[in-house]
Amino acid sequence: MKCARCLLKLQSLRLLGQSARPAAQHGALLQPASSSQPHMLQNTQHQVLRRFHRSPTHDKDRPIPADFFDEDDKKKDKSLVTHDDLFEQVARETKTKATFNKVVEVFIKQDVRRRGHVEFIYAALQKMPEFGVEKDLAVYNKLLDVFPKEVFVPRNFIQTMFNHYPRQQECGVQLLEQMESYGIMPNVETKVLLIQIFGAKGHAVRKYQRMMYWFPRFQNTNPYPIPKYLPEDPVDLAHFSLARIADDRDAKVTVYQLPCTDITESGEEITLPHVVGIQSPSQMELLAKHNPSRPVFVEGPFPLWLRKKCVYYYVLRADPVPPEEKVEEPYDPERSLAYPLQLDLELDRDLGDEESFDVEDLDEGAVFAMCMTSQGDQAVLNQWISGLQQNNPILGRVPTLFRLEQGPRELQGGHQTVSDHRHRPDPETQREEEEVTVEEEPRRSQGMKQ
Repeated sequence: MKCARCLLKLQSLRLLGQSARPAAQHGALLQPASSSQPHMLQNTQHQVLRRFHRSPTHDKDRPIPADFFDEDDKKKDKSLVTHDDLFEQVARETKTKATFNKVVEVFIKQDVRRRGHVEFIYAALQKMPEFGVEKDLAVYNKLLDVFPKEVFVPRNFIQTMFNHYPRQQECGVQLLEQMESYGIMPNVETKVLLIQIFGAKGHAVRKYQRMMYWFPRFQNTNPYPIPKYLPEDPVDLAHFSLARIADDRDAKVTVYQLPCTDITESGEEITLPHVVGIQSPSQMELLAKHNPSRPVFVEGPFPLWLRKKCVYYYVLRADPVPPEEKVEEPYDPERSLAYPLQLDLELDRDLGDEESFDVEDLDEGAVFAMCMTSQGDQAVLNQWISGLQQNNPILGRVPTLFRLEQGPRELQGGHQTVSDHRHRPDPETQREEEEVTVEEEPRRSQGMKQ
């Protein structure tokens, strides 16, 4: 209470002083000079010019004017925009490995202390796919060289235990994880740089040790390796993809149509897509035993990823055979001497074993053939079925139904062909066309067979 009273008195005296200052100045101008005036004026001036120091609590009550900052300015200061601009400024025309290394050298020479190196490395990791250096080990080592040396090395076991400089170590681990995702194995230079930067007990060095332990063990475990560079020719790519899906050495790949350009009678230019199919002898045998009264289906497209390339394929299949029509053929015991097809063994069961052990068998039906094409409409797939009919004459007596889904734009093709205008039905009339296909397909197949 005493403090509050003192503050009120000081504030009132200040107000009186401010009001007395103009009055004293005005009186000094009007009153004549005398012997007693100077002394009195000096006292008034002394009282007027006297200043009082206010308490800091009084300043808190006063409203502070708000400063409005632009949100974009804050983002530019805290985000990676500055480093992204550095990449864009240096590599305006071409984005190559040389320009990427030039950006790194510009940043290294820009500041001796390497301030902002963590943000720069994160921005560089994001820009690497644009420059095509995401699989270059020398570029990763050059980014590790951006870290200051012998600064983040722990000096005692307590610093090692409490993750000395965690932000920098997380950045180093992130760089190694990106190398791991692209399948890049580090070398001795990477190890030397990591030890110089984080010490022999750092988290980044431990990540390097795990990579060097597991990478050689899993390097050649894939039984179906994919080449580093996929073929550019669509026919060769389809040949490789179908052979990979079939997984049968006896399967035969057939090119039914090569991509070409044709000119119609009206002078219109038409681009014909490629059609590549595959079928094995076992599939031909299954198709020969198929009941002609049951239809076969052409379904697709189904995606297949080969590294960063996505291709699509179609299958010729049938519905599962009903249980009443299944015929169990007796197996030949001499068909495979090394691996018997059936074992009749009476194994002793333990008391704790469960006798009721059921496995649900799901029969999805047989797949008779597969194909790939760049334009998956019904007219193009009819050419595939016609080509299969030469080696599978039963297709002339079996109705064929098309269950085609709307694929991506890559399958539609950039150029419009005659089949594009002919086979793009509305959703309402699509069911009617399928019913008509069931009836007309045997006649068409028989006519083509003749």
